[in-house]
Amino acid sequence: MAPGGPGTGAGYVIHCYFSAMHHERAVHAELPANDIAAPNRDVAAAPAPSTATRKSDTPSPAAVSATYGVASFEHGTDADIIQRRVRTATPLVTPSPGPGASSTLRRDVLYALRTGGPASPDQVADRVGASRTGVLQQFRTLETAGLVTRSLSRHGVGRPRHVYDLTPAAQELFPANYGALTQSVLTAIRTVGGEKLIEDVFEARREMLRARIAHRIEERLPANATLWERVKEVASYQDETGYLGRATRDPDGTIHLREHNCAIYGVSGTYQIACAAELALFGEVLDAKVTRECHIASGGRSCTYRIEPAVG
Repeated sequence: MAPGGPGTGAGYVIHCYFSAMHHERAVHAELPANDIAAPNRDVAAAPAPSTATRKSDTPSPAAVSATYGVASFEHGTDADIIQRRVRTATPLVTPSPGPGASSTLRRDVLYALRTGGPASPDQVADRVGASRTGVLQQFRTLETAGLVTRSLSRHGVGRPRHVYDLTPAAQELFPANYGALTQSVLTAIRTVGGEKLIEDVFEARREMLRARIAHRIEERLPANATLWERVKEVASYQDETGYLGRATRDPDGTIHLREHNCAIYGVSGTYQIACAAELALFGEVLDAKVTRECHIASGGRSCTYRIEPAVG
């Protein structure tokens, strides 16, 4: 079932929900060919997609991209994101002055602004028990990283003072409970529409991911890219979305796509359709025969897929 347009049906539900949960960074990762998979626990094959057999009402990647947009996202834990942004914006080549002037102080400064609101360096220094110099250095780093903003505030006579506050981007650095939200939303969907609506939601999500990955492949690889090149690109995307994706090629040419982490583990155990949708997704975006050889949800150490050229 193809997802509906914005404002209608399961497509809209899953678009609003999953778009809010995903963030992306550009990283390419690849393990050596001797990477060993865990013992086989689950074997299933995704039939290679065919233009002739694809449903006529399934939108093209370009159509889905036009509907939902192809945005840039950033992935990682709260700590990963702030450290990555800070390193990218201004590497800390010199140690922070004074005791406690470290990443711990940076976190304390962020929490002080979150709980106490906009404040001057002196006020924040009082809140966190640090020196004004140390707090100012953290402010400079965080401002460059786009996590705090600075403005002038006038209070009576005298020189105006600088006041710092968090930017909307800083929200991602604070604790979130998306796993529980996911479970409750899916439970509500099942309550409202039963298993059929759950299937429609995961089908809509799969179609969105297919369009996004296909768009990425079209942008980054030539039209005649090999299957190995496409698998590496898909592994890179999966790595960026939290799955610790890796592509390997054995000496005999056998290609594997491995996910060493299940980013939706809390969902996949209850909703096995999520795993089936991923299997079908890889077959579609790679135009290949995909066989699952190992499965985290079944007790494996990774989700491992053997990728072979499509038959026929």
